[in-house]
Amino acid sequence: MDIGLIGLGKMGANMRERLRNAGHRVVGYARSPELRDVASLAELVAALPAPRVVWVMIPAGEPTRQTVLQLKELLEPGDVVIEGGNSRYTDDQKNAAVLAEKGIHYLDCGVSGGIWGLKNGYALMVGGDPEVVGKVKPVFDALKPPGETGFVHAGPVGAGHFAKMVHNGIEYGMMQAYAEGYELLDASEVVQDVPGVLKSWSTGTVVRSWLLDLLVLALEQDPKLEEIKGYVNDSGEGRWTVEEAINHSVPMPVIAAALFARFASRQADSPAMKAVAALRNQFGGHAVTRAAAEAAEAGAGGPGSTTDT
Repeated sequence: MDIGLIGLGKMGANMRERLRNAGHRVVGYARSPELRDVASLAELVAALPAPRVVWVMIPAGEPTRQTVLQLKELLEPGDVVIEGGNSRYTDDQKNAAVLAEKGIHYLDCGVSGGIWGLKNGYALMVGGDPEVVGKVKPVFDALKPPGETGFVHAGPVGAGHFAKMVHNGIEYGMMQAYAEGYELLDASEVVQDVPGVLKSWSTGTVVRSWLLDLLVLALEQDPKLEEIKGYVNDSGEGRWTVEEAINHSVPMPVIAAALFARFASRQADSPAMKAVAALRNQFGGHAVTRAAAEAAEAGAGGPGSTTDT
């Protein structure tokens, strides 16, 4: 098949290569001249035979919305737009409605696989009309892992990204559990080979997973994780998962706690914990660490120092 691919970042570029390796013709567009095959969206559309298939792989929100609006003007009835970024499912429904005004089809596709997808394939969760999904199935078949698994037509427009949203929420919880286990092992006085313990779990145990394998790999590269800071962003999907849990009255204490742990990672000095320290001091006379003393320690390179080494 011929397919246009908009967005050639870490995943998009690898997807282009995997599709080409499977025999598909891919015309790629990105803002970076060194990455793209054409210089504009208009050139990309002109290079594709009708009915066209265009896959959008750029940041969610306004960048995707603006791209959809541009494609509406450039594409023709019967063409297909696949949104493969991490859009919120409600945005998919709006995008689909905009394109439907001109008879252009829209599919949303949650994509999981990260930088390893080129080699291993991508898990694909698709939302949209079954007939349209069938027309572009060769593209999905080329991107997914070999075998019967790795692809699902999850439902109508929005279902693919809803499924990916929940997937990422679960990912938050799993990563947090592994991270907390790692910290406790590292704090122990009796465990002398923390990376070895984690590696021993990667075969035959009920907690084995690809995420655990990746943690083992990270520790092999940096045994004490000294080269990175414990500052963790979130893509938005963890937040959306918790919001949808509230909307549907579904309890999600693990995923919610994992999301809030990421927020805590960004605080150099938590205002909430300052309040807790102040309260303990007020009602019980418990000692507090004074900011001035901590700053003096930091300046002297003492135990409270936050200076990188």
